[in-house]
Amino acid sequence: MASMAKFARRVLASAGGVALAAGIVGTAPATADEPARRQAWFGDLHVHTQYSFDAYIFGIRRTPDDAYRYAKGETIRHAAGYDIRLKGGPLDFYAVTDHASYMGVLPAMDDAASPMSKIPYAKDMFSSDRNLIVKAFGRVFNSMNSSTPIPEMYNTDIMRSSWKEIGAAAERYYEPGKFTTFHGYEYTSGPDDQNLHRVVLFRGSQVPDLPFNTMDSPNPEKLWAWLDSLRAKGVEGLAIPHNSNVSNGLMFDTVTYEGDPITAEYAATRMRNEPIVEMTQVKGTSDTHPALSPDDDWADFEIYETLLGTLRTGKSDGSYIRQALQRGLAFEAALGVNPYKFGLIGSSDTHNAGGPIEEDHYFGKTGLNDGVPEGRRAVVFPGEENLQGAAKSPFYEWSAAGLAGVWAERNNREDIYAAFRRKETFATTGPRIKVRLFAGYDYAPGILEADDYSAQAYAGGVPMGGDLARKGNASPTFLVQALKDANSAGFQRLQVIRGWVDGKGKLQEEIYDIACDKGKPNAKTHRCPDNGASIDTSSCEIPKSFGTVQFNVAWKDPDYDPNRRAFYYVRVLENPTCRWSTWEANRLGMPVRPGLTKTIQERAWTSPIWTGGA
Repeated sequence: MASMAKFARRVLASAGGVALAAGIVGTAPATADEPARRQAWFGDLHVHTQYSFDAYIFGIRRTPDDAYRYAKGETIRHAAGYDIRLKGGPLDFYAVTDHASYMGVLPAMDDAASPMSKIPYAKDMFSSDRNLIVKAFGRVFNSMNSSTPIPEMYNTDIMRSSWKEIGAAAERYYEPGKFTTFHGYEYTSGPDDQNLHRVVLFRGSQVPDLPFNTMDSPNPEKLWAWLDSLRAKGVEGLAIPHNSNVSNGLMFDTVTYEGDPITAEYAATRMRNEPIVEMTQVKGTSDTHPALSPDDDWADFEIYETLLGTLRTGKSDGSYIRQALQRGLAFEAALGVNPYKFGLIGSSDTHNAGGPIEEDHYFGKTGLNDGVPEGRRAVVFPGEENLQGAAKSPFYEWSAAGLAGVWAERNNREDIYAAFRRKETFATTGPRIKVRLFAGYDYAPGILEADDYSAQAYAGGVPMGGDLARKGNASPTFLVQALKDANSAGFQRLQVIRGWVDGKGKLQEEIYDIACDKGKPNAKTHRCPDNGASIDTSSCEIPKSFGTVQFNVAWKDPDYDPNRRAFYYVRVLENPTCRWSTWEANRLGMPVRPGLTKTIQERAWTSPIWTGGA
């Protein structure tokens, strides 16, 4: 069988990075166009440092430099006083994406030399009294969610200066061919605690003077208009929706932000500015929900539904990616344009400068709040009935996740950003699983064993993120490959998920196991036989020879209908391993909190391919 190693090619260093521009100027065009050279790169595009208002309140004093050092495999200090480091080694790309609103204002308020420190409640922001911290956080959080600036705090000079400092760090650590950084930030729209947040990334070093933020408008459509205006001036950027699982149905709604009908212009604008979405991160996974996918036995994975800053449960309808992909097909049929035709990534959303992506090395997301076991509450601690404010938040429901994967020629901004644009991306829950998907009509037998497999795959079809045009009544062949993370468990099964809209307008899906660790999928149920995998949760040690190392599959849909417009994406599942909360309970010598699953199945997803239609 062809090994993923056959796709690895020597990385060529491109020209060095240019200086950060102070204003808006043009960017160099992407030059990557050698698909046979593409290889898998891993990164995190959602990282906060002390420049984010919430991170600073949570005790974070790590800088963008610290964040990039962490990504390159170095050790940094956690706010709770211990060292953190990636166990799996350096990442390939990284973006510090601090909140645009109040960017850098909190550190200024904590600086006695700054006039901002004279604001009457400034000291409360940095108190050792948790209740004062919670109150201070609530003041700023409410300002963010209402898009109403606090006049004495909303200092655009400080925000502009902080933005330049963050960008300068991105330039310092950019090493084309070795390690890629992106300029970016978070747009934090949260009307009535409903998450409409986006990460905003720029292709190059030319960036706006000041980021567009939720105080400018909580309406994401205004963000898209701003990105369009920058693009017209040569500054290329995109937005990445995240945590749709806590959007209360707004992220992938059937109407616009203002409640108007979705139009073809809206759909085209959205796709021009939001080609990829975040599938998984610390605050849960947004693939699907049991209420939306009742026949999906793996839908109940790291579900988190609590609206941010509240104890309210959000609506699943409109909040999950698979349903959005289905809705997109319905809009496409009606409008000729699909507003939800996106690729998939994962990231962490860490506020510690470094992401807690590894289950056995989980250190929380929000600094002092969940940086110690008593904050994470994976076990039941005495006195929990007296918890107040943020301490009541169910941090034990949060996840150790995730990572973004791309298939790109070289490890540089141009090539990786081009992969975002063409949606040749994948998401993982943390393990560095390599997975890719192609579809075509005329692939030769034995293509998976060919030394020039990737060249043939691109030449004869389309990669994930692409649209395979109909060819009469022919049924396409899907080529799928998945390679396990050397430090994680082997695979249990490889699945293809097909979504479509039937003639009555009903959203439909079908899940096919197409490769199994043991045996073959049942022809009627499309399910793998039980491989008997289990793990001793008292030790959490992964057994040797535990699962399949690599899947290589050429598959045809047994129910393919060329008249049916559909999308297909791949989900690959590991054998069960211990969840972070089980690792933590074992270290504490205490039982896991009742109701928490002891094991999980780490996984990865490809971006979809769209096929068929009239």
